[in-house]
Parts: sequence; C-alpha cells; structure tokens
Amino acid sequence: MSTIQPKQKRWLTISLAIMVFALVSFSMMPLISSFFLVSNKTHLASSSFPSKLESEAQGYQMVLQREPENQNALRGLFEARLKQGNLIDAIAPLAQLAELNPEQTDYSILLAQAQQQTQDYEGAGTTYQKLLASHPDEMLALKGFVDLLLLQNKSAEAIDLVEKSVEQSKQGQIQTDLNSLQLLLGEIYVEQQQWDQAIALYDQAIQNDPKDFRPVLAKALVFQEQGQKAEADPLFEEAVTLAPLEYKENIKMMAVTNQSNS
Repeated sequence: MSTIQPKQKRWLTISLAIMVFALVSFSMMPLISSFFLVSNKTHLASSSFPSKLESEAQGYQMVLQREPENQNALRGLFEARLKQGNLIDAIAPLAQLAELNPEQTDYSILLAQAQQQTQDYEGAGTTYQKLLASHPDEMLALKGFVDLLLLQNKSAEAIDLVEKSVEQSKQGQIQTDLNSLQLLLGEIYVEQQQWDQAIALYDQAIQNDPKDFRPVLAKALVFQEQGQKAEADPLFEEAVTLAPLEYKENIKMMAVTNQSNS
C-alpha cells in the first residue's frame, strides 16, 4: 500500500465529505466559512466608508436597547458586523437569534461555525451538543461536530459520537439515513488512515443498499489513493452506473483527477 501525501489525503477527505451529503436534502443559510469569505470581500470593497457600516450597526443596537428581541434588528446587526469583518462581535446577535429560534437549526449551526472560526472550540462544541440533543437527526450538525473534534485531534470522540448515531439509526430511534452515517464514520477512518475499517464500513453500506452509489464511490476513492487501480476502476464504473444523472459527470471527473494525483 502506498503512503498518501497530505495534499492527496486532503483531496480524498474532501471528496468523501461530499459523498456523505449527496442525496441528503437540507436547506440552510450559508455556513460561516463561505458567508464570512463573502463578507470579507464586501468589507474590502466598502473600506472607504467604514463610518456608514458603523452607523448602521449603532442604529440596530439602538433598536435592540428598546426591543431586545427584535429579530430584524438582530439580523441587521449580525450582517453589519460581518460586512465590517468583525466576526467576534457578530456572534452575540447570532447567538440570540439561535436562542429565539430553537426549531430553526440553521442559526445554531451557523453559530457553531462562527465560534469555531474564532477558535472558541469549547463554545462551538457546546452549541453542537445542545443542538444534537434536541435535534438528533440533524446530519449537518453531526458532520460539523465531527469536523470540530477532528480539528482538535479528538478522533476517538468523533468515532464514538457517530457510532452512537449509527446504533440509534439501526434501532429506529432516529430517522437519519444509516448509509450517510456509515459514510461519515468511514470518512473519520480515512482521516486516520485506518483503511481496513473504512472499507469494511463501505461494504456494509453497499450491503444495506446496493443501489446507493455513494459507498461504491467512496470505496473506489480509497482504493485509487492506495494505488490499487485494478480494484478501483470497476468501482468507479459501477458508481457512474448507479448515480443519478446529475452526479455522473462529477464522478467521472473524480476518477480522472484521482488518477492524476496517484
């Protein structure tokens, strides 16, 4: 087996992460990573009039002094702080929005991402735990929490977290798709270069649902990265056959890209 270089390993992990959420339907606000990148561009473009942005923020703060739960003002203040490039001060109104809207998980996920971005890992972990306690089926929150744990080199905790969800799914205690959970667990094993465990999980997922292209593709990616082209190529072909039309070209591109990285 070949040793995967860091750049290749990162590409593999990203590809597997994409597979976790293929065919998973969800609707949410942009994650803070992409949202903050956009706000930074706005901040650079508007750097010639910072006083206008600060005036907007102060206006929203004045409204909130009279009406602390005015959600329009909270959203306005949050967005104004982002446009200023001030993520730290954007967290307070976002946290209040999350508290006022416990059933809208978008706010809590965005809050956890913001806390992670500012290296408040403890706060982000608490936010994810609270959200998963009330919404154990929230796959995006689970994925975010796993990423946070891996960022802190807490792979054992990440594995325990997903394994618990896998068991709950098998017992019907949560409605989260079992294959998505097993793919997420496989992603952790890939991150830790525990190839045999990852392949075993993908085989289980294939057995669970032979028509699901995701574990077939995940298995192909791992084999290809290990230099096992003969094992990978037929799996790529099978994944293309099984995948819905909108995914077929992307899978073909993954196969070609992966071959060039090998």
